[in-house]
Amino acid sequence: MSFSEKTCQPCRGGIPPLDESASKLLLEHTPDWILCDNNTKLNRKFEFTNFVNALNFVNIVSEIAEEEGHHPDISFGWGYCIIELYTHKIKGLHENDFIMASKISKLSELNTT
Repeated sequence: MSFSEKTCQPCRGGIPPLDESASKLLLEHTPDWILCDNNTKLNRKFEFTNFVNALNFVNIVSEIAEEEGHHPDISFGWGYCIIELYTHKIKGLHENDFIMASKISKLSELNTT
């Protein structure tokens, strides 16, 4: 099963975040995403031809985030959207972050115009 077909599982905290080696292994499932902030966050910039397309992408990502119960930090403007993922309760990365990244990447294949 691909990561984009998985569902995020509730993380109630109390578990350690993924270490760097585990994060790097999972990163293979999320091409074009980068590890940042000492391997505690995933980040990707998406490019669009205008502001409206970027906004539409943000709106669709927000719908997926609500369905999954896993909410990224999003910034956007004319022609771009930057998405940052991490699990707030554990202050680092969890498999859920890679699942969301994969779902967003799949969405971007259809909506980066």
